[in-house]
Amino acid sequence: MATTKRTSSGAKERAKKRAKKKRLAKPSRTRSAVDRLREICLALPNTTEVEAWGEPTFRVNGKIFAMHASAGTHHGFGRPAVWILSVNMEQDLVIRARPDRYFKPPYVGPSGWIGAWLDRNPPWGEIEELLRDGWRRRAPKRVAALLGSS
Repeated sequence: MATTKRTSSGAKERAKKRAKKKRLAKPSRTRSAVDRLREICLALPNTTEVEAWGEPTFRVNGKIFAMHASAGTHHGFGRPAVWILSVNMEQDLVIRARPDRYFKPPYVGPSGWIGAWLDRNPPWGEIEELLRDGWRRRAPKRVAALLGSS
C-alpha cells in the first residue's frame, strides 16, 4: 500500500498561494474610493481624467478641480485623500466643522483648496457637493450652465 507524504514545504506553498489569492480578490478601500471619486467627477459635463504627478486629476476644459492623493505618497500623509478646488472662506468653514474629515492640503491649501480623507467611511454626500462646487468654480459659465442649479 503506497502512501504519499506531503512535505511541509508543499503545504506552505499552497497556503501562500491561497493567501495571495485572498489578497488579490479583496478590493482595497483606496481602490474603491478612487473608483467612487472617478464616478462622481466623470459624471460632470466636460470632465476628463488626466494622470499628473502619478495621480488621477479631474479637469473641466483642461483645468484641474480635483486631484486624488494616494496614501503611499507625500501628498496623502499616509491616508488616501482628494484635494478639491474651493475658496478660503469655505475651506475654513469646512475644516473647522469637521477636522477629522477635512484638512488643508499642501501646495494648494493656501489658495483655498480642501482636502478630504477617503478612508474611514468618508462622507460621500458632502464630498460630492464639494466636488460639484469646485467644478462650477473652474468651469466656464456656458459649461457650468449644463449642470443646472442642482
